[in-house]
Amino acid sequence: MNRSPSIALALVIFLTTSAAYADDHTSLVAPGAKVKKLASGMQFTEGPVWLPDKKKLIFSDIPNSKLMQWNEADGLSVFRQSDHANGNILDLQGRLISCQHSARNIVRTETDGSITVMAEKFDGKRFNSPNDVAVRSDGILWFTDPPWGLWEVNEPPEIPGHWVYKLDPTTRHIEAIVKDLAMPNGIVFSPDETRLYIADTGGNKKHPDPNFRKLSAGIHCYEVNKDGKLGRKLFRTEAGSDGMAVDIKGNLYTTQGSKVHIFNADGKKLEQIDVPESPANVCFGGNDYRTLFITARTSVYSVRLKHPGAKPRGKK
Repeated sequence: MNRSPSIALALVIFLTTSAAYADDHTSLVAPGAKVKKLASGMQFTEGPVWLPDKKKLIFSDIPNSKLMQWNEADGLSVFRQSDHANGNILDLQGRLISCQHSARNIVRTETDGSITVMAEKFDGKRFNSPNDVAVRSDGILWFTDPPWGLWEVNEPPEIPGHWVYKLDPTTRHIEAIVKDLAMPNGIVFSPDETRLYIADTGGNKKHPDPNFRKLSAGIHCYEVNKDGKLGRKLFRTEAGSDGMAVDIKGNLYTTQGSKVHIFNADGKKLEQIDVPESPANVCFGGNDYRTLFITARTSVYSVRLKHPGAKPRGKK
């Protein structure tokens, strides 16, 4: 059947417009939002965490052994020195929890600025170099312990693996909960805490166990039981990640290569956000928690999103 040129042109315009609208409508990035550089001049940024009470971002500059702070009014400044802190999070009382590479421990910054060592050994042996940490609504800290920090200073490991742990901040009891990952890295709960995501950056020839040296990277999703114990593994993605974050819909924001990759709760890739520098970690913040902060090599970036992120445990 023949169509007139005007009808055909109208049909093309309609289809093109509809496709563009569909792409924009399904994107999780806020309409018109662009990735914006907030600060630069660091060596390697990591571990972003938003402090809602003080309306500022804290993050690590690992090689410089500093925790940095940024807010919209005052810009960038040093928060405090650290022992090569990496991942950071807030506990239920809003205190800063940090994973420290060179000290090989987990520390808490108290409200008066003093530092409390929460954990540094498991079964009498020093950790490798705690990397990233998540907190559950019962206050228990879950953290990963790959050897990146050990390799940087050429120190020998004391623990015969790269494991994931639970730490009770009240009793200081520590439990190894995952032992079958090659290089566990980022860790985050789903908003309802029924799932735990752990990023594995894959095998390395330096791994003490030869069986782990050729494992591929991926994000492992586990079921979390109501009693807080880890259940069965639900799935594994084909791509790994460094740090991760979730929004209130359960979408997972991951960091790999030069992009922030977004997956739904079941591991289906939704979209990706290009970043000028390779991102290492992400967190949600801002007054409405719709700002995604991105630590990426020498800088910190942000982008506005449609859905707010899951707020810190203990914060309503």
